[in-house]
Amino acid sequence: MARTALVTGGSRGIGAAISKALKAEGYNVAATYAGNDEAAAKFTAETGIATYKWNVADYEESAAGIAKVEAEIGPIDIVVANAGITRDAPFHKMTPEQWHQVIDTNLTGVFNTVHPVWPGMRERKFGRVIVISSINGQKGQFAQVNYAATKAGDLGIVKSLAQEGARAGITANAICPGYIATEMVMAIPEKVRDSIVAGIPAGRLGEPEEIARCVTFLASEDSGFINGSTISANGAQFFV
Repeated sequence: MARTALVTGGSRGIGAAISKALKAEGYNVAATYAGNDEAAAKFTAETGIATYKWNVADYEESAAGIAKVEAEIGPIDIVVANAGITRDAPFHKMTPEQWHQVIDTNLTGVFNTVHPVWPGMRERKFGRVIVISSINGQKGQFAQVNYAATKAGDLGIVKSLAQEGARAGITANAICPGYIATEMVMAIPEKVRDSIVAGIPAGRLGEPEEIARCVTFLASEDSGFINGSTISANGAQFFV
């Protein structure tokens, strides 16, 4: 019987590539989204992947949404915590609202996504938790104190969950993408984008499918001894 995978923020950008790659590997996939109904409907129509709308920053919404997915598709064995937002500003101009919005989505949202499925994973003695962090959680970034803090915190979540879940057959790992050719990055003015690429030794942006391939490996049975690890997928831009 095919395992079920949940991908938060799974209908656009890197998340969409992950959802499609997992489906191609034979998983039953549910993709969440926060607000763009039109984009989600188009994604489902094109891929056949079911989409579910909820705010990962809200625990009750997340728990209810997860219960619906499990009732309709099956017990969730793979969680890809990909949903994230930015609210960039230099620290001296950053507002408490900008801080809390990013913390609530990117950090607390991981707790809200993983916590409801954790007991089932423990009972079934299998689970894969994959958190999409960021190069900026590893090295920091100007005007992203809030974002960098969440992405660094996500790595702490993964390392702790790995220790708690290992004997129950659960792994928890992170992927830290560098600059990827998503809609958001491609919307950056070409001159700025060229300066970004100039700082990447590989000489190019990454592709969403390259991150998706990291996910499909970590989701597989073959990755069972890889636990608490971070894959840096950044074209040699930064080493830990």
